[in-house]
Amino acid sequence: MDMPRPTAAQFAYGSCTVIFSTLAMLLLSQTSSGPGIALVAVAALTLGLLVAMTVPQPGRRTLTAVPSHRPAADREPVQASRVAAGAGETARGRAA
Repeated sequence: MDMPRPTAAQFAYGSCTVIFSTLAMLLLSQTSSGPGIALVAVAALTLGLLVAMTVPQPGRRTLTAVPSHRPAADREPVQASRVAAGAGETARGRAA
């Protein structure tokens, strides 16, 4: 199975999550030991990966050909008198 490539949005959200969550966890925990920093880094990377994977992937759109008008066979014939009379009339003009 071929894995889909990550989108720019996934990179952006994941990277921002890793950076900000690392800073927040380091400031909140006030750790300065090596194992504590490593644990914070692993947690931030995991969180960033989860956020990046939950960003919705753009769906594949299928383009369908929609005719801009009905085919000539489906059209109703219009009487010439209706076209000429209706061209310049307003709603009041028809009522009078």
